[in-house]
Formats: sequence, C-alpha cells, structure tokens
Amino acid sequence: MPSIVSPSQVAASLTELWSPRVVGEVDEAYIKVAKVQGSLVWHSHEAEDELFLVLKGHLRIELEDGSVELDEGELFVVPKGVRHNPVAEQECHLLLIERKSTQHTGTEVTERTRSVAEQLRPL
Repeated sequence: MPSIVSPSQVAASLTELWSPRVVGEVDEAYIKVAKVQGSLVWHSHEAEDELFLVLKGHLRIELEDGSVELDEGELFVVPKGVRHNPVAEQECHLLLIERKSTQHTGTEVTERTRSVAEQLRPL
C-alpha cells in the first residue's frame, strides 16, 4: 500500500541545505523536497522542465532576462533549456517535480551538486 507523505514535514526535518530528497514518483517524474538558503549555481536542464513550489519561505529564481519571486504556496516552472539560479535569502522549503533524468545542477558541478542516488537515500 502506498504511504502518506507530508512534504512540509520532510522538508523541515532535512539537515542538509541544497540536497533534494525524493519523496514520491509519478510516472517518469520524481517528487522531491529540499531545504535551501543562499544561492545554488547558474545552470540549465537542456531536456527537462523543472517545477518549484514554495512550501515555506521565499525563493527568487534568477533568470538571464530577469527574476521570479515566489512566496509560500506559489509555484513556477523553469522551461527546459533556460539558465536559472535559485536563491533564498532566508531558509526556504521547496517541493520540486522533475523528470527522473534531470541532473541536479545540469552540466554544472559544484560542492552542492547531488547525484540521483544521493537524492534517493532513505529519509
């Protein structure tokens, strides 16, 4: 039987920043939660869209032609191929929906980059 998940509770319990964790799957997509603060890295996903939903706090997604400001309960989809950089001035909790093939920071690799295997670790 499928289990019930509280994305808000899981995100609040995370101890690592910028380290998304998979909490569910829908067809070919993972549902992830993350706790973030500061800036991730400019990157893009050439073949995948990426959905950001703010569970708690405020997130700015910098884009090459401006930025998007998201408050709690708001979502934004970064289209495939669009360079972006998520930024949270204060602690922010996110729900992300991404295809299973999506690499965390695209082709950019930093100390914050997490592999799919790391994101699939048990909670």
